[in-house]
Amino acid sequence: MTDATVNPTLRTTGRMRLLRAGLALLAGAGAAFAHPPFGILPGLLGYALMLVLADGSPNRRAAFWMGWLAGFAYFLVGCWWVAEAFLVNPAQAWMAPFAAALLPMGMGLFWGLALATYRNLEVQGVRRVLAFAALFALVEWLRGHVLTGFPWNPAGASWQAGSAPSQVAALVGVYGLGFLTVAGFAALGPLMMPGDRKARAGKAALGIVLILALHIWGGFRLTGAQVEMTPTVIRIVQADVDQQSKWTPDAYRSIVNRYVNLTGRPGARVPDVIVWPEGALPNTANAVLAPDAWEAAALRNVLQPGQILLMGMSRAEPDASTEVGARFYNSLLAVRQSGEGGLEVTGIYDKHRLVPFGEYLPAGALMSRIGVRSLVHVAADFSPGPRPAPLKLEGLPDLQPLICYESLYPGFTRGVGADRPLWIANVSNDAWFGRTSGPVQHLNLAAYRAIETGLPVVRATPTGISALIDPWGRVDPRARLDPGESGVIDTRLPAALSPTLFGRIGDLGFWLLTLGALLIAIGDRFGSLVRRFRR
Repeated sequence: MTDATVNPTLRTTGRMRLLRAGLALLAGAGAAFAHPPFGILPGLLGYALMLVLADGSPNRRAAFWMGWLAGFAYFLVGCWWVAEAFLVNPAQAWMAPFAAALLPMGMGLFWGLALATYRNLEVQGVRRVLAFAALFALVEWLRGHVLTGFPWNPAGASWQAGSAPSQVAALVGVYGLGFLTVAGFAALGPLMMPGDRKARAGKAALGIVLILALHIWGGFRLTGAQVEMTPTVIRIVQADVDQQSKWTPDAYRSIVNRYVNLTGRPGARVPDVIVWPEGALPNTANAVLAPDAWEAAALRNVLQPGQILLMGMSRAEPDASTEVGARFYNSLLAVRQSGEGGLEVTGIYDKHRLVPFGEYLPAGALMSRIGVRSLVHVAADFSPGPRPAPLKLEGLPDLQPLICYESLYPGFTRGVGADRPLWIANVSNDAWFGRTSGPVQHLNLAAYRAIETGLPVVRATPTGISALIDPWGRVDPRARLDPGESGVIDTRLPAALSPTLFGRIGDLGFWLLTLGALLIAIGDRFGSLVRRFRR
């Protein structure tokens, strides 16, 4: 069959499909580029374009593929850095392209579900915006919870943490802020559609009012937001140890010396607590803290009486039921001098939410047979610890440890009551991701935990970005070490704010927003179903 004999309608249909696919990819990529470090906020119009594409889809199957393509582009732009972790070990480098492609493909399914469900509702008028934003927000919540969840770059975190719009997370959390953000920008979608100009302008005006409201309320919250400092002095240590050279035996003594020297560096004030990052030393805490270990002797020489060292280390617990005779944990240990001149561990937090493929293998037996293993440098996968709870240490305000990936999860820090901590210690090993966008986005996501809870966050990483984050999610540029920098941050700990609304009620505000919007959007259909049932 020649081109001359092809039905022109079929050619047009094929071109339209390609155009719509290209627009879907553009919409997802645009929304991704709104996130740090890019900060191209007009990219949020991608949500408006997604609404237009869903409305223009002939059926829910077509809408699903529009959502999937948009999601694929969004997570490819936002998460391409995961491939960097697999390049650290040359034996695992073959997995890098699969990780970079399969993660966006899997996460895109959630967006496909949102657009397909929306298309199936066939709502009209301004209610279509409410339905679209509510369904999208609900699916984003699912993405953060299903199969332990992957809440990287939710829509609400498009705003730079510490900015005026980001402050709304103190009321409804980052998922609630995501609903409001998507609703505000999706309301501009009707401007791209045919129909009554006045009606379309009215919907767009409502969206603009909502976006302005986020800025106004957040600006009001930041008015007079002065940081009050406590007497507690914190030292954050960043030794600039890259992941690739970390595991060579020749480098080990040098790495230990870097951390020890930075820990004991003279400063204007003697720190009460020193914070090392996750996996600071390429050895287990059992070996490093053994009484006859040279590393323990070096630490005894630099720690001052009464000082507490929070060190991110792997540790082992004997367990004869396992193949290797032990269970391994990714932990944060509180260490200080003992009365006998040695070292004692006064508190331990074991990471609860582990990274799939990084710290454990889902379907481990099957994965091992095809040559896949986790990235951990211990004899077996890590085991999860109990659900996060505050760590109470003598002489320090109560703290909530969050190790790396855990800082992505809203609700892991208690917001009210006697068990409410007064600060968050977030230790992470972002060295896995080099100088990519990953560490910048991770800092932004961790800062949202400060906004949601009203608690300061002390963040330590081996290669950056280490920082002190105030309770409004702002990073003081004088208390920040960027990628490639080695040094310490000496600062007093900011005081916690009063519990936020999100800290008091958690995701309840999010559920009221989204389910309320959905009920308004489909209320007439819901009412008819109820009446039919009563008959």
